[in-house]
This record gives sequence, structure tokens and C-alpha cells, in this order.
Amino acid sequence: MSIDTCWNGDPVTIPSIHPLSDGTHTVEIDGVAQRYHVHGAGPVCVAHSGGPGIAWEYLRMPELERHLTVVYPEPIGTGASGRLPSHPHGYTRARYSRFLGALIEHLGVPEVHLLGHSHGGFVVQYHALHHPERIAGVILYESAPVTGPEHVAEAMRLVGLFAERHAGHPGLPEVLAAFQEIPGICDDARMTAVARGLLPAYFADYWGREDEFSPLRASLTAAHISGLDEDLTPDLIDDRAALGSLSLPVLVLVGRSDVICGVRWAEELQRLIPGSELLILEGSGHFGHIEEPEAFAHGVGRFVTAATARA
Repeated sequence: MSIDTCWNGDPVTIPSIHPLSDGTHTVEIDGVAQRYHVHGAGPVCVAHSGGPGIAWEYLRMPELERHLTVVYPEPIGTGASGRLPSHPHGYTRARYSRFLGALIEHLGVPEVHLLGHSHGGFVVQYHALHHPERIAGVILYESAPVTGPEHVAEAMRLVGLFAERHAGHPGLPEVLAAFQEIPGICDDARMTAVARGLLPAYFADYWGREDEFSPLRASLTAAHISGLDEDLTPDLIDDRAALGSLSLPVLVLVGRSDVICGVRWAEELQRLIPGSELLILEGSGHFGHIEEPEAFAHGVGRFVTAATARA
């Protein structure tokens, strides 16, 4: 059994099971299946994973689920969610935002908190700027205000510093080779192999804690998402002029050793967004929820509590 509702005037098919019951759910949006998972208890936080194309499981945050009801969508084109007819193209921020808005409508609560990790941060920024009406607070987790050549240059600078720190380590050549292979990704198998190859650079101390982190590397899967619109134009991002208009409560969260969306970008986001907060996890890279789970959950939980009280 299902019921029909609308978001922005278009139909959304909703199954009759309670949309926030613990476990796995699927809702059909614009004829495409949107899979999502619900875990935890407390205020609702929708956590949009990154990549684009990385399977959602890496973002599972058990420590945070002690304080919040965390909803983990599998972004369209990824995992068990459906794919666009134009796959691997067409997965723009506007398209992800549309599915995010429909999912929020489906959940049936007055407001949610949004957490976006990495590319998911770019999506959440877009959604908060264009559809702020049902958002209680925003956590930009390893995000940036811009992509393109400037962003790539900063990432390569930080990767160079990573290589200097680990010069002589036997695992370093594989990581550097994976960075070189990024432009040649053309299918899911290659995307998965490259993502696994890159992973040590995304941690503050992967090789020092390899026994702890290697299961994630071995299980990581990914789908090839091109980053191009249906007409093959790049979906480049520059939110710097718009972020000053964002009036929602915002927490900017970054790991000190992140090489992809590093401290430079977090500090710029904090400067651009009025009243925003900045939390730097000193012992983390790109995955603070894994490297420093208690500090991560404490920071996010405190922010959500304060934002909920203000609302």
C-alpha cells in the first residue's frame, strides 16, 4: 500500500510503513527509487554522503546515533538507489537537492538537520541556499565553497605534504598512483579501485592505525558518477557570493589533516557564512567520525541541541 503526496508540485510515491522506523526504506521520487536507512533516536539529521558515488556505509556514525535519529540516503546513482536514464551524467547539485527535498517531505517532520560530508557538503550547501524552509541547522563536514582549478591546486599541495611526511613508506606509491588515475575513471570497478587506493591519504594516520582502518578500505565500493550534467557540461561550484545570505545555524567541521577539503576551505566557509561555527578535529583527516568519533559526536550533538533550542 502507498499514498501519494507532492514536493514542488510533483508526485512522490510514499509506502505506508512509518518513514522513520529503524532500518532500510525505499521511496520512489520522479520514477527513481531512493533508498535510505534510519538509525538512532533523537532529533532527525539527514546525512548526505560524498564522492559523488561512494557507497553510503562509510558515513555510518554509531556514536552520533546515540543522540540523533540519523537518516542516511543512498544518493541516486549509488548503491541500491536507482539511476538516471542519463547515467553516469546528470547528477548535478540541483538534481541531488530535488531528491533531498522530496526525502525530507517524505519523512514527515517539521524540520530536519542536514549533515553533508565532502561532496555531500556541496549538496547540502546548495539545498540550504535554495530550500531553507524545513532546515533546523546545517553541518558542513569536510566541505568547501568552491570546486575547479583552485580547489584542485590546494588539494595537490596538501597531497604533496602528505607524500613528504610518508616518504619511503611502501604504501605511498599506490596512493600517488591512484591520484594519477582519477581522470581515467570510466566505470564502477575502476572507481572502486581508485577510491580504495586513495584512502590512506584521507586519514591523519592511516598506516599508524592500519589494523583499525583497513576493513573500511577493503569493503569500500563506489559508482562512477561523471560530474557532468546531461549535456556534458561540468557542474562546477562557486558559492562564495551566495553564502553570505545563509541565515540558518551552520557548523563547519574539518579534520586538521584533510587533504581534499582542508582547513583553508573550512575557515573560508566560516568567514563567509554569518554566525557560523568552526570545529577543527586535530587528530583527523577526511573522516573525523571514524578517527575521533567521540569528539565528532560531541561537537555535532552540541550544535544540534543548541540549534534545536533556538528553533
